[in-house]
Amino acid sequence: MIGADGLQRAEEKMRAAGQHEEAVRAFARAYERLVGGESALIRSDELEPVAGALSLDTLDEGAAGALDQVAVIKLNGGLATTMGLRGPKSLMEARDGRSFLELIVEQTVALRGRYGARLPLVLMDSDATREATLRALARFPELPVEGLPLDFIQSMIPKLDADTLEPVSWPHEPSLEWTPPGHGDVYGALRRSGMLAALLERGFRYAMISNADNLGATTDPRIAALLVRERIPFLMEAVIGTEAERKGGHIARRRADGRLILRESAQTPPEDEESFRDYRRWRYFNTNNLWVDLEALAAELDANDGVLELPLIVNRKTVDPRDSGSTPVLQLESAMGAAIGLFDGAQVLEVPRTRFAPVKTTDDLLVLRSDVYRVLDDFRVEPIPGRASELPYVELDPSYYKLLDAFEQRFPDGPPSLREAERLIVDGDVTFGAGVVVKGAVELSAPEPLTLAPGTVLS
Repeated sequence: MIGADGLQRAEEKMRAAGQHEEAVRAFARAYERLVGGESALIRSDELEPVAGALSLDTLDEGAAGALDQVAVIKLNGGLATTMGLRGPKSLMEARDGRSFLELIVEQTVALRGRYGARLPLVLMDSDATREATLRALARFPELPVEGLPLDFIQSMIPKLDADTLEPVSWPHEPSLEWTPPGHGDVYGALRRSGMLAALLERGFRYAMISNADNLGATTDPRIAALLVRERIPFLMEAVIGTEAERKGGHIARRRADGRLILRESAQTPPEDEESFRDYRRWRYFNTNNLWVDLEALAAELDANDGVLELPLIVNRKTVDPRDSGSTPVLQLESAMGAAIGLFDGAQVLEVPRTRFAPVKTTDDLLVLRSDVYRVLDDFRVEPIPGRASELPYVELDPSYYKLLDAFEQRFPDGPPSLREAERLIVDGDVTFGAGVVVKGAVELSAPEPLTLAPGTVLS
């Protein structure tokens, strides 16, 4: 029977690599669900839209001590490989000479000073990011909170040969045989690392979890107070959908039991793709800014042998993502936002777009580094007045701008001014001189390499 030997070999491979037994068990359950034919797809007719949600704009700061019960957890396992880097994405410069990690640390320290809160910052690292990240954090001796490590490690699972469901072999580069099991691993990793127990022992009842590349995801004391006051076990920050929504997951209510759930693009059947893109019907979109009651999480994990069975996401890729001719593989993943379906009383909170500004491409990075954004005294990074609701759309030719070093070569004196821009589309090889200004909607096409003179105004 297909899969029987594959699972055994995958488990042996994980144990040989030193993976925790609970991580092995989580993978085995996902594998068994795959072989058992469990559909990873969620049909639109199984769902109904969320009728309404609380809004951040209506909340007050409430109890002064609420923030002292919160820990900040940032997902930091990613390498900026899509931008051509081999190091932690969080160590890439975000703006004004500061990396994402530096700004996150400074935001956290500023919040501690303002509210008198302990507010530990904890990173979920991978083996690939841990050493460099901890070396960077050594510059901040004030950051550690007594009794708590600065990080914990996510697990790694084998990629599976798409035809045989055996662990794939790739001796040219063995590291490519492995993949993280999606950011849904954060919950199990918290427990098996001992971090969850350590936080609870020191009186931290809640955690805010978000991605390290989203500088808008600051720890808002109004949300902390809401969780304490209403005893909310799980809260997802969501933005109102726009026409730009293509792949982001949306929140819906399951007809069968009324539970809130998250549906990602990879979980949508082909016949429902048009429905998935209907941002007016599926109004609330996940930001991956999540707040969780750690006691409720611990109870859920204890009841399930350390494994949260989140909806399965089966990603079909090649073992070497840079080589489309390499062996086709399956990667078994889960999304951390999917945990919203596990908790009675889970809530959605509508937040402004300023809290959702992830940097996934150099297009995003150009906007973040431009004068559309500013860094406040408390190191929050937010759009300038008047641009919070509508940032400029940027699309740079990937042939010349996708990789970070090539991108920076074409902006040697920094980004152009975008504060009056609606859109900037660049087709071809264009180098921007100092002080270039973009106004309105601009499209540049350069059949030959082009250098814009300093001070050029594009409109």
